[in-house]
Amino acid sequence: MTPVLAFDIETVPDCAGIRRLYDLPESLPDHEVAEIAFQKRRTQTGGDFLAPHLHRVVVISCLLRDAEGIRIWSIGEPEADEAAAIQRFFDGVEKLVPQLVSWNGGGFDLPVLAYRGLARGVQAAKFWDQGENDRDFRWNSYVSRYHARHLDLMDVLAMYQPRNNAPLDEVAQIAGLPGKIGIGGAAVWPAYREGRIAEIRSYCEADTANTYLLWLRFQQLRGALGAKQYGAERELLRAHLERQGEPHWREFLQRWKED
Repeated sequence: MTPVLAFDIETVPDCAGIRRLYDLPESLPDHEVAEIAFQKRRTQTGGDFLAPHLHRVVVISCLLRDAEGIRIWSIGEPEADEAAAIQRFFDGVEKLVPQLVSWNGGGFDLPVLAYRGLARGVQAAKFWDQGENDRDFRWNSYVSRYHARHLDLMDVLAMYQPRNNAPLDEVAQIAGLPGKIGIGGAAVWPAYREGRIAEIRSYCEADTANTYLLWLRFQQLRGALGAKQYGAERELLRAHLERQGEPHWREFLQRWKED
């Protein structure tokens, strides 16, 4: 079977890069550097969510479904620095050549990983292949918007119309799935400044599981999974999570109300 890799990232402002970009003093604390960037963004867009190139990757969470079963893990702080985490993610793509699945991965996660990989000297040959090394990638690559090796569920379900985009949390809950668990995206920066890395990782992992479950629903929607196959795949994940002892997985299971 083709491995399926659902993924999600969590980020914080790249304060070192923002200092260089805006010629800010090294003595200026990170929270003040970030606030300057937020203010500039509010002036530009009305919101304070920074452009992808101004983020730094804190964690990458992955759910892998392959012939051996299901595995969920996170890479990044505190075990690995940003460059090592991004390199490990792309090394996995290189080795497994999986079906990548995300929610808004084309709009945010992958652009961030691309910009940060560029800045950190990461190599990702298979990810960027568009047929130069593997002819199959000419017709189905990770980077072409309408190719399927990376499936951005939000983009596809919105029929590639941004006005139709929907939040992962709401779509998941409507489908009877748990939705977001823990701190929420807007709280990642404050949580990071307080050293609450474990909470950030738990939140990211839960998003990855929601994304994978919605991908299973999408496979059923498009006829790639029958009802019996869908149920078997769903129960495989449920059984995996029941073997885990972490609080966020216990909460995830309690909130999983799918019929």
